[in-house]
Amino acid sequence: MIAVVRTETTVLPGQRIEIAVPALVEGEIVEVLVFPRGKPSAGGPTLLEFIDSLPPGPRSHASWEELEREFQRERNAWER
Repeated sequence: MIAVVRTETTVLPGQRIEIAVPALVEGEIVEVLVFPRGKPSAGGPTLLEFIDSLPPGPRSHASWEELEREFQRERNAWER
């Protein structure tokens, strides 16, 4: 059994890729990872743009100080 196969190929018409690895057994299940080279396609927003577009989420506490007070109350409860 081979551990890893590293190969390069070109995207074919219809956004298809084809690879041939003689060492693999026909019918064997394999995992394929695809890492495009070059600059990303202009199909959508970058990860940072996506994160910036999200609405603000709920916060557990209004301020850091309020969170610290809650933690202290919890710690005090453990000591009782």
